[in-house]
Amino acid sequence: MTTTAQPAAPITFADRPHVFIGGKWVESTGDDWFDVVDSWSEGVVARVRGATADDVAAAVGAARKSFDEGTWAATPITERADVIDEMANRLAARLDELTKVGVAEVGVTVPVSAMTQEMTAGLFHAVAKEARDVTLVDERTRADGGVSRVLKEPNGVVAVIIPWNGPIGTIAFKVAPALAAGCSVVLKTSPEAPLSPSIFADVVGELVDEGRMPEGVVSVLAADREVSEALVVDPRVDHVTFTGSTAVGRRIMSLVGERVAKVSLELGGKSAAIVLDDADLNSVMQSLPMGGCMQSGQACIALTRVLVSEKRHDEVVAAYKAALEMLPFGDPWQETNFLGPLVSARQRDRVESYIEIAKSEGATIAHGGGRGGFEHGYFVEPTIVDNVTNDMRIAQEEVFGPVISVITYKDEDDAVAIANDSQYGLAGAVYSADADHAYEIAKRIRTGTVNVNGGVVDFTVPFGGYKQSGVGREGGPEGLEEFFETKTVHLS
Repeated sequence: MTTTAQPAAPITFADRPHVFIGGKWVESTGDDWFDVVDSWSEGVVARVRGATADDVAAAVGAARKSFDEGTWAATPITERADVIDEMANRLAARLDELTKVGVAEVGVTVPVSAMTQEMTAGLFHAVAKEARDVTLVDERTRADGGVSRVLKEPNGVVAVIIPWNGPIGTIAFKVAPALAAGCSVVLKTSPEAPLSPSIFADVVGELVDEGRMPEGVVSVLAADREVSEALVVDPRVDHVTFTGSTAVGRRIMSLVGERVAKVSLELGGKSAAIVLDDADLNSVMQSLPMGGCMQSGQACIALTRVLVSEKRHDEVVAAYKAALEMLPFGDPWQETNFLGPLVSARQRDRVESYIEIAKSEGATIAHGGGRGGFEHGYFVEPTIVDNVTNDMRIAQEEVFGPVISVITYKDEDDAVAIANDSQYGLAGAVYSADADHAYEIAKRIRTGTVNVNGGVVDFTVPFGGYKQSGVGREGGPEGLEEFFETKTVHLS
């Protein structure tokens, strides 16, 4: 389908002329604005006030004061869990608005955005359940007959820095457990996707007004990288948790390391899907294409390396190509489409540059590679890059677009070696007719998550990476544990 005329933005949103500090919308100390651009029309759909370093300092001050006063941390954890549940309920009530914002900010299609927002409410509820189940005081008898108590106490002030590709979901993974643990939070959002976090701020503001949360516990700010660094280096911040690129994660880790504060990082990935020789291709293609192209490839867990044996290479490529041709691709506002554009022109240019680099290094394009005939919108077609070797940049670097590299292996040991030959270790997959054998292969892959014969979404289990894919875990009891300090009190 070719579209020649650039349409008007299909929907616009109210501008956000204030910053959210300590539970209240207040005037910013600066005059910077961020434009929110619709990925389909390329038109501005809203403007959001950018925070200054002084705004960040005020937010940290509010968080520090609220934590030191101890009202939220002293609230029983079951009551804090009730508040987390209420956040989920109020976000769910805003599903229609959040769905539209997700389409405009990220470029995901209406059904994908709606599904993501619905899952987010489930994650808030899952965090609340974990909070009710946690043991805050563990009394232990020592060898000398005395008693020691091991206490879980909140970290303190937590700086939460989130990306543009899944803002509400990342808030659920980070802010919800931090609040459940009793921490105070300063949430720094991406300039590309500040609207959905603003809706979360509205929910927090309601709860503060109703007296269900103290003032100062939550601030939400959109800021550029320079201002964000003011948050990271602030000595009043006890814990920095970040989701985003590995390059930025390294920078944050180095800054936090200067003052030896706690840091949690959920970073990039270059995940491999190993298709074993006994795998049924019809079953494989039920999940693998979306595993690689979810959110048009703008996902850290995307399965962007497909590993196949030499003898099954041709049929796997043919099946993958046929599956991609079946995925509806185009205008994200059309509910019949499942894949939409990328978030920005800059991201599209980045993805296209990687396709060109791959070709210059000897790879070939088996499918896609263009813009799908669209003359507006930040589109890159779902693309299969064939004849890839694992030393190519397309196989080693995170592209963050719908670009799949097909790599052949000689035997299963070679497949595992290729899968592990990466600076990343976030996710992966194994496909086989023998699930037990696939599990044995999965155990050998050095990543934080491996799916066997399909994709799974489960908020009750931990998620995170090995190697340069991150530090720490999100989800499940392990995700809540990130926001506690452990204290031992010896009783004589």
